[in-house]
Amino acid sequence: MKIQSVETWQCRRDLSLFPESRAGNNMPWDVVVLKVTADTGAAGYASALAARSGAITEAYLHETIAPVMLGRDPYQREAIWHDLWNVDRHLTFFPVYLPGPVDVALWDLAAREAGQPLYRYLGAYRDRLPAYASGLFHDTVDEYVEEAKHYKALGLPGYKAHPPCPWRKDIEVHRAVREAVGPDYLLFTDPVGEYTLEEAIRVGRDLEKLDYVWFEEPFRDFELQKYQALCQALDIPIAATETTRGAHWGVAQVIAQRAADIVRADVSWKAGITGTMKIAHMAEAFGLKCEIHTTTMAYMDIANLHASCAIKNCDYFELFVPQEPFVFPMKGGLPIDAEGNAVVPDSPGLGVDLDWDEIDRLCVNHRVSSI
Repeated sequence: MKIQSVETWQCRRDLSLFPESRAGNNMPWDVVVLKVTADTGAAGYASALAARSGAITEAYLHETIAPVMLGRDPYQREAIWHDLWNVDRHLTFFPVYLPGPVDVALWDLAAREAGQPLYRYLGAYRDRLPAYASGLFHDTVDEYVEEAKHYKALGLPGYKAHPPCPWRKDIEVHRAVREAVGPDYLLFTDPVGEYTLEEAIRVGRDLEKLDYVWFEEPFRDFELQKYQALCQALDIPIAATETTRGAHWGVAQVIAQRAADIVRADVSWKAGITGTMKIAHMAEAFGLKCEIHTTTMAYMDIANLHASCAIKNCDYFELFVPQEPFVFPMKGGLPIDAEGNAVVPDSPGLGVDLDWDEIDRLCVNHRVSSI
């Protein structure tokens, strides 16, 4: 079997994750749909983030990544994965969300051919995880309170705020949300912050009193000395490495310096299923949780769910809300049961369908590279 073609659909959505109040972030959040096909007709699918420019994402896939893949056995995932890292180092410098989708497509192809859902193909540990609602940035405290109450009423067991900064307002948000949902509801926070160390310690101590589950990304992920000092100062677990470059190699430096209590990974930003599983298994060896974070694309979050259900050291599933803008390019919503669990699909491969009518409607460019 050989990889015959790499095919993409660049889809324009005119969607932004951020309110206009976050300067410079009113950007399009487009998607490139990817299909990898073998000469036997076997195929695997993924989607790639295309923030600011879908044309750049598509160009990387066809001009830099496809030549590494075409003509090769699709089961050579590990070899292709390492070859792409070598290409990256030799002055390509992929965006962090490439080449993960390529790896996901190869895993999807292989699991489909084996007739197994991906999590079983990887080695199943469970078939569901509690899902917490992970909200967007808002301008007012009341918006966070209403969002948390809404998803609690829907039966989800937890809520994560992305508070707007500065740190004093974030404390307001944390306190108001806890008061609104009561003492036993699972709460998390991720300010995607630029705190000073002193500010983070003050926020973290308040979070400990409020019984939040974890405190995520109060600094840039490369500020390891600040993370190390924060972990030493606080009892609440500090979650980091969401944007750390270099897949498991990058996360290893964080673990070695004891700069996080929980590490983060996902199939988009951490080089696919292969990179995510390497990080999760490494974290397990050090007694750490690897909590998988959203890709902002439901189809790739299904791949996240498969990976999460193939490891032991992950407790929750991050459900990006509101779901509707981020379901594309998948058909239907994410599978959440009556108890608020994300339930992994049981059909071969990723086990869900792409919405080809919507893909065709939003497609602004279709491209094929083949042998």
